[in-house]
Amino acid sequence: MLAFVALSILPIAAQSTYPMPETEEELHQVILHLDSLFWQAYNTCDADKMGEFLTDDIEFYHDKGGLTETKEVLLEGLRTGLCGNPDMHLRREAVKGTVEVFPMSQYGAIISGKHLFYVVPTGKEEFLDGLARFTHLWQYKEGYWKMARVLSYDHGPAPAGFENK
Repeated sequence: MLAFVALSILPIAAQSTYPMPETEEELHQVILHLDSLFWQAYNTCDADKMGEFLTDDIEFYHDKGGLTETKEVLLEGLRTGLCGNPDMHLRREAVKGTVEVFPMSQYGAIISGKHLFYVVPTGKEEFLDGLARFTHLWQYKEGYWKMARVLSYDHGPAPAGFENK
């Protein structure tokens, strides 16, 4: 019940401040909530909203694309690359049962798991394109939660007939 109450009073955007959760369960709920808000922005290609969840000195490590440093560079890459094609975009979905949250003492939290990517062509039905692993380091600083390090790796095709149940 406490987790439900905590989620109901969580801020809508990352820029609102609130205290560090006192228990691991509360931390788990907060990070899952913020993670879901980030991916909502990703799935709609809202780069400005995505930026609210990133530190200025973010480091994004991608096994196929290498290292991207700074929020400004990462967001520009999203705007012109992933979100730059008006005829299609990607939709990300966590693989059920794989997402875990771990406290990071004196810093924040780590979230990791597997995720799926769907190609969403304009005017056509989306299709499953790939499967990868992710690890995100969330920093808690002065009442704000932001992603400071992002690792996206082990990219490959999704298994034939895979259903996310």
